[in-house]
Amino acid sequence: MRSASITRRTTETDITVMVDLDGTGTAEIATGVGFFDHMLDQLARHSLIDMHIRASGDLHIDAHHTVEDTGIALGQALREALGDKRGIARYGDAALPMDDTLVTAALDLSGRPWLGWNVPMTAAAIGTFDTELVREFFQALTTHGGITLHVDLVRGLNSHHIAEASFKAVARALRQAAEPDPRKGHAVPSTKGTL
Repeated sequence: MRSASITRRTTETDITVMVDLDGTGTAEIATGVGFFDHMLDQLARHSLIDMHIRASGDLHIDAHHTVEDTGIALGQALREALGDKRGIARYGDAALPMDDTLVTAALDLSGRPWLGWNVPMTAAAIGTFDTELVREFFQALTTHGGITLHVDLVRGLNSHHIAEASFKAVARALRQAAEPDPRKGHAVPSTKGTL
């Protein structure tokens, strides 16, 4: 079973994340941050990873801790569900067009976290959602998921489209990388023999 459940409780947040890498993209998301829920729904649906995420946080301050800690818990869940990564493709990439916007994402489920982020937003907020939190989410996800991830905005005018295309591009790349590679058998996809 390529699935995992993580609970993260701090003085700022209480988060439960469940993932199934071999799902159909079913999403049950409730973080209290509407736009973020929409983005997580896109991440699940386009990666075909079932995600059940419940979060409560100190939203009376702002959404920062909820978004960041959700990224931490989701990264931990993905890492646990991948196990020793035997038989996976390991690498994935996608170019995602959305109206005026084109975003590329490339990732390696290497165990070595790195975020290359070149996604300037055209607005400081999408509704009440601080656009800086998009990067914060992916920083937490990559750090705790052990993922090397590069996301680049090729062009884009609308911040909603830019954020959504970023989530969808990462989702498509993640789907590709986490998929079993039938030609690999049970081999770890590394000359080191471990990831």
